[in-house]
Amino acid sequence: MPDSAASFTENTPQLYREGYYYYRTPRAQHPNSPNRYVFSSLPLQMAFFPFDQLDTISPRPVLVIAGSKADTLFWSEEVDKKAKEPKELHIVKGATHIDMYDRPQFVTPAVAKLTAFFDSHFGEGGGSK
Repeated sequence: MPDSAASFTENTPQLYREGYYYYRTPRAQHPNSPNRYVFSSLPLQMAFFPFDQLDTISPRPVLVIAGSKADTLFWSEEVDKKAKEPKELHIVKGATHIDMYDRPQFVTPAVAKLTAFFDSHFGEGGGSK
């Protein structure tokens, strides 16, 4: 992600722009977080591909929540296609990936969906305990 908004170009992806304004500004920046990968961690991250493990989750319920404008929506849709039942893909209209972190108009309905999903599947009378 860019170190400053001044380094944005017309080719800077929206996710990186929003990431900058989230992680590199007082909105979410923390003095103990340099916002950099530890060099040795990137290969470990690249070697882990959670999509290959989706079948091991079943038959546990899977809820995927994504913003309708998220650059990463295609990953959420792929998880939904690969996951076994019970599963649900919940799209929050108008939200980007970063919006889902802290924008109340998007987080509030997502939390309501989480609550209903957990109550349905894990709460009193839920089928998967």
